[in-house]
Amino acid sequence: MQLRSTRLTAVRARLRALPSSPAPASRKARTRRLIAAAVTTIAVAAIPLLAGATSGASAASSANTVIGKGPGPFGPMLVVASGPLAGLTVYFITSDQPPQYGCTMAVFHLGHGPGESCTGPVSDQNAEWPALTTTGKPVAGGGVSQKLLGTVQRAGIGTQITYAGHPLYLFDQSPGTVSGEGWFEPSLPPDHGLWYVVSPRGVPRPWAGMLSTLPIGGKRVLGTPLIDGGGWHVFPVYSYSADSASKSACQGACAAAWPPLLTAGSPGVEGSAQSGAVGTLTRPDGTLQVTYHGKPLYLFANEGIAKDPNDGNYHPTGTGNGIKVAGGTFDLVAP
Repeated sequence: MQLRSTRLTAVRARLRALPSSPAPASRKARTRRLIAAAVTTIAVAAIPLLAGATSGASAASSANTVIGKGPGPFGPMLVVASGPLAGLTVYFITSDQPPQYGCTMAVFHLGHGPGESCTGPVSDQNAEWPALTTTGKPVAGGGVSQKLLGTVQRAGIGTQITYAGHPLYLFDQSPGTVSGEGWFEPSLPPDHGLWYVVSPRGVPRPWAGMLSTLPIGGKRVLGTPLIDGGGWHVFPVYSYSADSASKSACQGACAAAWPPLLTAGSPGVEGSAQSGAVGTLTRPDGTLQVTYHGKPLYLFANEGIAKDPNDGNYHPTGTGNGIKVAGGTFDLVAP
């Protein structure tokens, strides 16, 4: 499926509509990041992390990777604080549930060029999100919890560092950059998840985000703009009938398949979405989930994307509509 159109005009329009959201920046000069590289001149891509990062690296052996805390565009977040990777932002993906992983070394092809994989060792030039590995016990820098640090052994990768159970990955080309937040490619294996920077508490550090609308099945439904390899797309969001206005019943494996739509505050609103209908609820991990008319909102990790014969572009299709999970049903949301 060719999702890599160069719709630069549309991408720039999305970025202008989302002034508070970071734009993608290229990690490598490959097809999957062409649009991201093209828009770096209007991106908020470079965040000064090194000066504010606390590491404690001097007390650690070179074999012990130090994870520190640095300032980020959405609040304090985790960074590498030792060795040649010092200053790089770390990320996790919602689809990783060890011992099951959404981000794997499985190779896929985009119809041209070499095969790519979601992850691999740092030395793997075809890995989109290299795993953050260590040869010794990971060490917590200032503001980071040693209790939350751990490791997991992965074949072909090595000893990958985890934080609060989340395997950690790299993405950016240089220290002081945050360009991986909000990537979402549900129809392109093997990702099937949403990427976040990590707070020192070990939970996602989301941006405020935005609610918009998109056409599906001849009707307009609620959605949110996120980044994939083709630029910005508005992905549909869903409500879950087992929820109440004050509690999300979708946790654990359910939340891996249906990532909750998180926010850092109050999302923006555009199109026919109603600003007065937007709210939040606090999830058990302390993160804020967006609600609409009291309904908690979710994305679908296996959202379909299909080519529209009318405009020749690829668009989400709302394939999660009507799916039943654990006594409840996920439905598209009318604005």
